[in-house]
Amino acid sequence: MFDFSGMNYYIKSSKLVFCDMKAIVSEKGQVTIPKALRTKLGIQHGTVLEFDAVDGKLIAVKSSREQDPVSAVTGVIRKNVDVDAYIRKSRGPAP
Repeated sequence: MFDFSGMNYYIKSSKLVFCDMKAIVSEKGQVTIPKALRTKLGIQHGTVLEFDAVDGKLIAVKSSREQDPVSAVTGVIRKNVDVDAYIRKSRGPAP
């Protein structure tokens, strides 16, 4: 016999389903994904998720789309840098 006391679970279609992670939807519709799931799925700041509803369930999938090339390099150059001088330095002398 199994002891399920203290565990969150429900029975669906004669199967025992455990729910050990929950989140509350804010007034703005925002939800914090539990850290254990973010770590397990490799979700970090800036990860794009795509949402869908399937059979009454919310499905979130990491986007497979490539990141916009401009966004990928935004912020890599230090502030207060002369951009023209930086480009000349990175390209080398003109032919």
